[in-house]
Amino acid sequence: MKAAIIKEYGDATQFEVTEIDKPVLKKDEVLVKNVASSINPIDYKARQGLLQSMFHWQFPVVLGWDVAGEIVAVGDKVTEFKIGDKVFARPDIDPIGRNGSYAEYTAVKDDKLALKPENISFEEAAAVPLAGLTALQMLRQLNLEAGQKILIQGGAGGVGIFAIQLAKIFGAFVATTASENNTEFVKSLGADLVIDYHKNSITEVLSDYDAVLDTVNDIANGISILKTGGSFVTISGTLTEDQKERSDKHIMTGWLQPNGEDLNFLGTQIKNNNLKVVIDSIYPLTTQGIQSAQKRSETHHARGKVIVKIK
Repeated sequence: MKAAIIKEYGDATQFEVTEIDKPVLKKDEVLVKNVASSINPIDYKARQGLLQSMFHWQFPVVLGWDVAGEIVAVGDKVTEFKIGDKVFARPDIDPIGRNGSYAEYTAVKDDKLALKPENISFEEAAAVPLAGLTALQMLRQLNLEAGQKILIQGGAGGVGIFAIQLAKIFGAFVATTASENNTEFVKSLGADLVIDYHKNSITEVLSDYDAVLDTVNDIANGISILKTGGSFVTISGTLTEDQKERSDKHIMTGWLQPNGEDLNFLGTQIKNNNLKVVIDSIYPLTTQGIQSAQKRSETHHARGKVIVKIK
């Protein structure tokens, strides 16, 4: 099968598209013929070698954690899905780094799958799993409730776009940070208050917030605007020991736990037109295409998800 691989850690030019073997199915897995995938910040962090302490991969490595395609084979223990089902998923991380989604086929455990909503394309479906699941699970980790005030730092990013919409679905008042160019965009997603981070610090505008979701590594400022007993979670920075040990506020690091049930919840919201998917750009699965897609993601100026068209 065709796949984008890296043979060593480094910049985007490490990618090359070549032929490798298809994944071998386990009994609780399905084989998905991918139509599209997408780029996430973890992809280029992994490519640069910044996650070596967490993952012990063997080169060549196939990156990518967003799957959208059609099931072409099922393992003996799979009962909920069948050949021909159109699905999307955030698969488990492969311990040797070979089963990524920048490839024509990816093996996915059946409990990580959900049926693709019929009202969106495969490209749109590929934008959802990692970013959407992260947003959903972080809001749940914050115990966000109707009527509460939440700050989402980085509202125009991949996770922020979903987090704003989900927080509004949950009934919260949503403040977010964005550049002037993205102010109207994040308002269109439901943001009640937008702070231009080029002009104002959040500490100059906000105080007494119930919750903060940090996607931009602005930890100290995010914690400072919380009320006593408020909750903060970061997906982009490292907490200090003092921050972890605070007793007056709940300070946490968030990490995605992929599962099909949560993905099905997102799919239902999409199907019911409560949650919209935003695509920044689409690149082909070629050596030049995957390199360009990575570079676009690394600018941190993409509005929505950067998609890789597989098929």
